[in-house]
Amino acid sequence: MRTIRRILVTGGAGFIGANFVHHLLASAKDCHVFNLDLLTYAGSRNNLRDVIDSPRHTFIQGDVADQDLVSRLLRDNEINAIAHFAAESHVDRSIAGPEAFIQTNIVGTFRLLEAARLAWQGKFGENVFLHVSTDEVYGTLAPDDEAFTETNAYAPNSPYAASKAASDHLVRAYFHTYGLRTVTTNCSNNYGPYQYPEKLIPLMIINALTGKPLPVYGDGLQVRDWLYVTDHCRAIETVLKRGRLGDTYNIGGLCERANIEIVQMVCGLLDELRPRSEGGSYYEQIVHVEDRPGHDRRYAIDPAKIGTELGWRPFETLQSGLRKTVLWYLDNQDWVNAVMGEKYREWIALNYAARTGGELE
Repeated sequence: MRTIRRILVTGGAGFIGANFVHHLLASAKDCHVFNLDLLTYAGSRNNLRDVIDSPRHTFIQGDVADQDLVSRLLRDNEINAIAHFAAESHVDRSIAGPEAFIQTNIVGTFRLLEAARLAWQGKFGENVFLHVSTDEVYGTLAPDDEAFTETNAYAPNSPYAASKAASDHLVRAYFHTYGLRTVTTNCSNNYGPYQYPEKLIPLMIINALTGKPLPVYGDGLQVRDWLYVTDHCRAIETVLKRGRLGDTYNIGGLCERANIEIVQMVCGLLDELRPRSEGGSYYEQIVHVEDRPGHDRRYAIDPAKIGTELGWRPFETLQSGLRKTVLWYLDNQDWVNAVMGEKYREWIALNYAARTGGELE
């Protein structure tokens, strides 16, 4: 088992990265976390408010594509592990503006790999580079297809998925060409605390509570495998410590559901936990809107490999994880209010105004 003493977490003020920082500080008592985040729209110090002053946490605002900065961090702090979460991750945004995805997801990963290669040259055996990726690199599945395994061919269908596929290939190349000790994980749809409300579940919660339409793309029958973020964090720590170098592990929640089912479950939980003051159900706010271009019909992850080799399995069911998520957003309205600023409103107007007649602006 590898010992993670001093780790660089990139994108550690974003949704999954911040949850991982919280998890690691709680589970690995001897580990110091160096947290590098550019603090773009989806990253915030508010996501770290419970740990920002921990003596085992050092926050650095900066760009993962700044190779000089990353090189100094690795060298000056004797970092022996990297968990690379930093990425542009929203498909709709990649359709509207793909260049940022190329810059962060491809160029940023390349420069991080180069910094690690040069800083760790001659002592690769003491270090590990974990690259966090997505199931979207595999493309789409038909209703009766077997779930994605690590041997599925890549077939990305969006600029986001293509940029992540490219970064996956770079990580593989650095292992085979230079001997950099890498491992890659490809996860399914995450949900849970601190998720920026451009994604389905927090968008539905926030719109429901503010009396706005709940926009469902197309017929809403697009199927995803849903993974509670804390389960994902446990998997990442497990792979960091015991994953086979040069290999890939798929991480899924064993919770396939259509998007419309997720929205209906959120509405049901809100009906129970925060009934509408005017009566009736939040179901009444659901509207079907124009689908996005190239929308993949189904993703599903087979996590058998990580279960068999490393003993990981998800703890949360979809029912338990969704309840925890809804309760977190209800209990953290200050966080919600802080993220719903001008940039958020501009994005909602850009992405949904034409689809909903401006009702989400």
